[in-house]
Amino acid sequence: MIRFYRSAPFYISRESKSHSSIPSVHYHDAYEILYLISGDLYYFIGNQSYQVVSGSLLLIRMNDMHKLINPNGSTFERVTLLFKEEYLCGLLAEESSFHPLTPFQSGSGTIRLRGPEQGFIEEIFEKMIAEQANGLSESSLYLKILLAELLIFIHRKINSGCQQHYLSSNRFHQHISQVVHYINHHYDQRLTLDDISRRFYMSPSHLSRTFKESTGFTLIEYVNNVRVKQACYFLKESKLPVSEIAERVGFENLTHFGRTFKSVVGLSALKFRKSCEVVI
Repeated sequence: MIRFYRSAPFYISRESKSHSSIPSVHYHDAYEILYLISGDLYYFIGNQSYQVVSGSLLLIRMNDMHKLINPNGSTFERVTLLFKEEYLCGLLAEESSFHPLTPFQSGSGTIRLRGPEQGFIEEIFEKMIAEQANGLSESSLYLKILLAELLIFIHRKINSGCQQHYLSSNRFHQHISQVVHYINHHYDQRLTLDDISRRFYMSPSHLSRTFKESTGFTLIEYVNNVRVKQACYFLKESKLPVSEIAERVGFENLTHFGRTFKSVVGLSALKFRKSCEVVI
């Protein structure tokens, strides 16, 4: 299932597990920073697949659809930080040329950290977790100070030129990247396995296999997820009738749209329109 989550202005957690506690495909109305303490995972974000190893940061932009891929089912430990853009209001001085969201301007991606840097980042996260639990009158201010420190560190790390910070997984075939990009921009058109195979000069079986290997989705699952995500946007942000929304996102049949939407989201389109899921 795909899920849209309305997030709290600021939220941080640390957890150890062998699977994600939230639906495999989801997106937030908040920015996300993930830090992997131990383990080796893959994340599919937007139209890229990223390897995340121990000591890595992963940046995920607001509303970017993403999915955790843990092929071996091995245990991992991570810190997840979510914050909304409005939480940053007044975070830095007006005369500063640095914007707190600058680290996200290049898109989602990973940053590998060295030993001392890992210790520095982990200390910031530990302070955030403790302060969130304290809930004191001054906690909100201190959390914003810690968040500013974290974002400035990430900004400087990206701009340092010492290493390649955004590391696309070598599991992600170039052809598949092009296929994903095409689907993301043509979801409102006819998209079948045969049509896409011909367009990218691949056999249907090869495309199916490499797409699943690289993204964790079957091709049709991904097409449906993209279409349903866009339908969710129209349902939340417009008063268009469901039948028109279905047509706009590429469904030729309203019944098929309704069945697919419910299988992906878990709710009918009308029920989704009435209430968005609130978590955290």
